[in-house]
Amino acid sequence: MKSHCTAIVLLGLLGAGSVASAQSSPIGLTLADAITRGLENSHRLAEIKAREEGAKAAVEVAAAADRPLVGASASYSRTNHVTEFAVPQPNGSRLVVYPDIPDNLLSRVSFQWPIFTSGRTDALERAAAAEAAAVGSEIEVARADLRFEISRAYWAVVTAREAVRVLDVSSERIDAQLKDAQQRFAVGLIPPNEVSTLEAQRARERAQRLEADNLHRSSIVELARLIGAPPGSAIEPTDSIAQPTPVFRHSNESSMVEEALSHRPELKALASRVNGAEFRERAVSSATKPTISLIGGVDYARPNPRIFPRKGEWQESWDVGVNVNWAFLDFGRTKAQRVEAAAMTKAARERLADVEAVISADVRQRLMDRDSAHAIAEAADAAVKSAIEARRVVAERFGAGVATSTDLIVAQVAQLETELARTRALANLRLAEARLERSMGGSR
Repeated sequence: MKSHCTAIVLLGLLGAGSVASAQSSPIGLTLADAITRGLENSHRLAEIKAREEGAKAAVEVAAAADRPLVGASASYSRTNHVTEFAVPQPNGSRLVVYPDIPDNLLSRVSFQWPIFTSGRTDALERAAAAEAAAVGSEIEVARADLRFEISRAYWAVVTAREAVRVLDVSSERIDAQLKDAQQRFAVGLIPPNEVSTLEAQRARERAQRLEADNLHRSSIVELARLIGAPPGSAIEPTDSIAQPTPVFRHSNESSMVEEALSHRPELKALASRVNGAEFRERAVSSATKPTISLIGGVDYARPNPRIFPRKGEWQESWDVGVNVNWAFLDFGRTKAQRVEAAAMTKAARERLADVEAVISADVRQRLMDRDSAHAIAEAADAAVKSAIEARRVVAERFGAGVATSTDLIVAQVAQLETELARTRALANLRLAEARLERSMGGSR
């Protein structure tokens, strides 16, 4: 019985271990996969989409302003008793002209149809549609920003992981060198300070390794947040930091600027808001123009006040009419509103022109940054090759006894620094490419 329980416990522990292993298995992601997951799980995009739905509903509200409005109402009132007023008839009877009816019931179905508004409702509808289009463009702006943030976080993870790898390889080399130096010291071939120097270098590299590992884990947390992964998820980027530089459709600067100006969603949003401001200005200008509405309704009441003489019975009546409203004098109120609307329109146009200038300069700057980062990455790669060769030569001289451990440490540190510099250069190149892509519209 005891052995049976032990077996059950062991099976349970193995099952729990397999579940934990499955839960902690890393999520392999390419940059494209990370961007897709981030766009699907973004709360920021969900917020703007909700605002877009509200803006579209506002368009429907504005469009319904020139449609008929039909309503129904009912009322009951109790009045005091009054003396009936009657008129005697030639046949001796009495005609009650105003009876005593304390209970008054009234029901009405009415309609109002603005058939002419001097263009006000149409301008307001177009202004609402322009705002809805602007919010729709803001979704594209948020998507482009999110793509860039995910790209930056993704390459931060890759860069930190690469730095950890470089430091691990360097630590393996320094451990092997330290072991060799300790053996040489044991047989009296080298003084003790050379062993101490290697131990100090190993301690420094371990500190660097801890710092790089912390940066790696921190960058994974940020990437997990952006792509909507559960907290504590293990993420393993599969794209290499040394991937080829993407080729843009246009190679010359002017063509890239033109492409950016035609694709940047910020400009589309601002252009829509300029149109909306113009339509609102037009709507304000129509405030002093006449409006015409068709009105009417059907009354069903007891007594019906429209029918004479009054009777204590249900009777119906109807009416149809035309209502003209013209506020031709408002003592400068409309004029001030028109000036305010014109100022808002001008401000929107100036904002659009400023953003166009900023985008034009931004594309040129990001293109220079990308080219500079590419050149620096090539130089860093050449430096790494030279440092590796130099360390190899020094290691052979050290093995032959014609170089000191200090010389070997200098070569080792030089290789480590150049490899870390190459990692940073490649990371800067990837970020420069991401910034250039964002400047071009963020949809590549």
